[in-house]
Amino acid sequence: MYRYDQFDRSFVAARVAEFRDQVQRRLSGELTEDQFKPLRLMNGVYLQLHAYMLRIAIPYGVLSGRQLRKLAHIGRVYDRSSGHFTTRQNLQFNWVRLADIPDILSELAEVEMHAIQTSGNCIRNVTADHFAGAAADETVDPRPYAELLRQWSSLHPEFTFLPRKFKLAVTGAAVDRAAIQVHDIGLEVKRNERGEIGFAVYVGGGQGRTPMIAKKLRDFLPERDLLAYCEAILRVYNLEGRRDNKYKARIKILVHEKGLEEIAASVEAEFAARPVATANLGEAEIARIAAYFAPPKFASLPARSSVLDAAQAKDSALQRFVARNVSAHKAPGYGVVTVSLKPIGGIPGDATSDQMDALADIAERWSFDELRVSHAQNIVLPHVRLDDLPQVHAALAAAGLATPNDGLVTDIIACPGLDYCALANARSIPVAQEISQRFADLDRQNAIGELKLKISGCINACGHHHVGHIGILGVDRQGEEFYQITLGGAEGADCAIGELVGPGFAADKITDAVETLVETYLKLRRDPGERFLDAYRRVGLGPFQEALYADA
Repeated sequence: MYRYDQFDRSFVAARVAEFRDQVQRRLSGELTEDQFKPLRLMNGVYLQLHAYMLRIAIPYGVLSGRQLRKLAHIGRVYDRSSGHFTTRQNLQFNWVRLADIPDILSELAEVEMHAIQTSGNCIRNVTADHFAGAAADETVDPRPYAELLRQWSSLHPEFTFLPRKFKLAVTGAAVDRAAIQVHDIGLEVKRNERGEIGFAVYVGGGQGRTPMIAKKLRDFLPERDLLAYCEAILRVYNLEGRRDNKYKARIKILVHEKGLEEIAASVEAEFAARPVATANLGEAEIARIAAYFAPPKFASLPARSSVLDAAQAKDSALQRFVARNVSAHKAPGYGVVTVSLKPIGGIPGDATSDQMDALADIAERWSFDELRVSHAQNIVLPHVRLDDLPQVHAALAAAGLATPNDGLVTDIIACPGLDYCALANARSIPVAQEISQRFADLDRQNAIGELKLKISGCINACGHHHVGHIGILGVDRQGEEFYQITLGGAEGADCAIGELVGPGFAADKITDAVETLVETYLKLRRDPGERFLDAYRRVGLGPFQEALYADA
């Protein structure tokens, strides 16, 4: 894990002091809300429907137990004893007082955290594969490159006021767990035939009002050119991106309007014209950052655990959990544990302060003091001995965190929606809760198999509904909440934008509509191994439309 140096500490401390003064001037009336707005946004502070919200950066989703325990403390002292983990691997506190926020930021600085660039027209929190450094299928650990991008982009003087917000994601495996093709810049760390490290570079992806899949600019960018090439992309966007219409200001619109060929030519020209001094990312600097992410000292263990096998034979709950929430690790005898923040009937992505404390304890004892936030709004324990899984499962169960539903229909991604957000048109949380309760039976969930359901309360798509196998978008229709459905979206290497099924459904009908879709899939699939997404791609939209609107 990266540790702050003296510059980091001084930089963050100065920013906290500056914002403390700005808050005092706002509270005294010296600053109007309009004057204060750009200042608070630079520090991750939003004015929501009922209170201020503070969004805290968790770079590439990596947390230590100490940091998570601090977040638990902040939730307990300054909020309502909970926090909300987001699809950008951040954490939001939804009920903070403006007067308290400088103190919160000061406490965050104590554990090397901040809220800088979690909002505004700047380069946002850099995200990465939540299994980074642990996954058995990983080619290269993407975290050092995500950290290099974070340092490069933090208050970059040329990119502080971009046409619109800008998002980067990095993955180091062919199985894309970072959704790089729906980002402004997506990077896949890879090796060429000579074993050299480089990047496939994608540009112009995004969701929101105009969802688009990113285009590949380079199939293999040499490692040394990472920052210079990203800077070239940002320069082209900063110069040519639209500023007359915020709905057309993202780089995806620029790529769409000018075409990939013209954008590529502009980027390559800017890249070729860079100063010699910034031409290469030096090997020494890469090695320095990579050293922070050296793997833990894994024990030499057999690939299979007799301890775990014996425990599973006696405990069906443990057996279900291992089958669903434990993934293959690169080190024999270890597993990657996904902790679901989606209990049946719960609020997706929420964790109480007590649960955060429990997760910190578990990570410190059984996962080399490492945790990850996933963009699916779950928590990951990346390095757990298989022998320890029975104890880990018991500790998670005691904290209400042992729901075995990773990737199933109740593992729902949802934005806060109209319960909190001033931009939302409809509620997301009650819809997610009702669907979760409808499909609560674990046997039924497992019979359905992998099904990624995502809900957004407005067109901004913070719930990633465009890339859900089933996507749900809340809209306002003459003062009433209605929900549109899209099918066939995907966020990985097979990235796709979902297709709109047809007219929306009232709030009291949307759960029935989801059940109709699931039952239609079960009748259509060739065998239990054919996933919802595969069946949809085979048969198309027609059978699902017919089932949904048969009585219309």
